[in-house]
Amino acid sequence: MNSEQALSHLKRDATLKPLIDSIDIPDFTPSGNVYFALLDSIVSQQLSTKAAATIFNRFCALFPENYPHSDLLANMTKEQLRSVGLSVQKSTYLQNVADFSQQYDLENHRWNEMSDDEIVTFLTQIKGVGIWSAQMVMMFTIGRKDVFPIGDLGIQQAMIGLFGMDKNDKKLKTKMLECAEPWRPYRTIASRYLWRWKDGAMKAKTEG
Repeated sequence: MNSEQALSHLKRDATLKPLIDSIDIPDFTPSGNVYFALLDSIVSQQLSTKAAATIFNRFCALFPENYPHSDLLANMTKEQLRSVGLSVQKSTYLQNVADFSQQYDLENHRWNEMSDDEIVTFLTQIKGVGIWSAQMVMMFTIGRKDVFPIGDLGIQQAMIGLFGMDKNDKKLKTKMLECAEPWRPYRTIASRYLWRWKDGAMKAKTEG
């Protein structure tokens, strides 16, 4: 995904260029399994990375071959799901995804025939899946190259820190979109650099 063409395009932005030159962003191959990714996303909500991984592994262990097939998940009791540390709400959301996948086959859906906006509209029909979750799936599971999650706190913090924006500005998101417009059609890659820069800046601030 991190093609030379994309990086060359993004380097035209004087603020992004030093980030790209100094930060290593490993490439990856999107899995394409939206069903599994949504389950992982729901379990991870409002949890630390370590806690989320522990609970998700326990959740997967409830199923044969450690894979939560939609038919099995849809028919599992709330008590079984809660036994691995899931809340009632998350248990319901996970089963919502399973029900939706049984209807639309999220594991093998033809995502390449849908636009980014169509995917967001499609996935957010599932109660428990919001715009942010849909965008993360598009970026890291489907591999869409031009997603810019303006509602993500890390992206907002990076834009504020790098471009001098005001976090209290009511037009912050509009200004973020305007600033990122020249990055099309590679805003996913730009976002990965923003996240990595933000993590480094926050770490330096803490250690300092």
